[in-house]
Amino acid sequence: MDPDDQLMLPEVRSLGIDVVPAVWDDESVDWSSFELVVIRNTWDYSDRRDEFVAWCDAVEKQTRLLNPAAIVRWDSDKRYLHDVEQAGLPIVPTVFLGPGDDLARWQPPHDCVDFVVKPSVSVGSRDTMRYGVDGPLDEAQALIEMIVGQGRTAMVQPYLDAVDDEGETALLFIGGVLSHAIRKGQMLRRGESGAKVAGLFVQENIEPRTPSPAQIAMAHDVMANVPGPPGQLLYGRVDLIPDQSGMPVLLELELIEPSMFFTHSQGAEVRFAEAIARRLRG
Repeated sequence: MDPDDQLMLPEVRSLGIDVVPAVWDDESVDWSSFELVVIRNTWDYSDRRDEFVAWCDAVEKQTRLLNPAAIVRWDSDKRYLHDVEQAGLPIVPTVFLGPGDDLARWQPPHDCVDFVVKPSVSVGSRDTMRYGVDGPLDEAQALIEMIVGQGRTAMVQPYLDAVDDEGETALLFIGGVLSHAIRKGQMLRRGESGAKVAGLFVQENIEPRTPSPAQIAMAHDVMANVPGPPGQLLYGRVDLIPDQSGMPVLLELELIEPSMFFTHSQGAEVRFAEAIARRLRG
């Protein structure tokens, strides 16, 4: 279990709730024996997405699952950005390239110096690279072909330069309420995939942040447009970056296993535990 989440377990127990860490693909676990299953550090799902979604469906037939299986299915593939954009909300401009597409006809984004290629199903920064639009595109082409050749979908996005100074702003929601926010510093440099930690994640530079009114409004709009009934989400994280004009646009919406950065906001783990308790008590 992630050290960040370990802070939350004693808070849940202090509310009189039995909490048992379990591994999602452990066949010996009887999921029906739990009143509630909360998805947390399932960071290995991206290589087995279909299997993971099927597991979510199966668990939801036996007990309550948070976040729900339908959300897992939708949010585990970043093609959900299409839906967000169709709802009228600004996203980082994204081109998706999948099996059957003419990969020889893709072009780097306009009006940017660098661009990023990554898979639509991934965690951390796996198979993610930043390239210059003015340089040879062979490496970017090769990465796209590798992703698509494995039956996956590749994404091409402009690298918005403002993130180098401003960083990403991640707004954390607990029980539908904005809890806190953090700043992520620059992670991708041109031609580098980043310094990996434990072979999965790029090293992150995290610090607390007070979000702007525009960022708060944007994050609430994104959460309000998640498909499904209101009040279904136990947690969520909205990752924003500034566009060329400085206005926030959506980079990612994390509704499955996001790091919640409890250590960067006093009482955040308590708020999470209390949200779990409210769900258990109806």
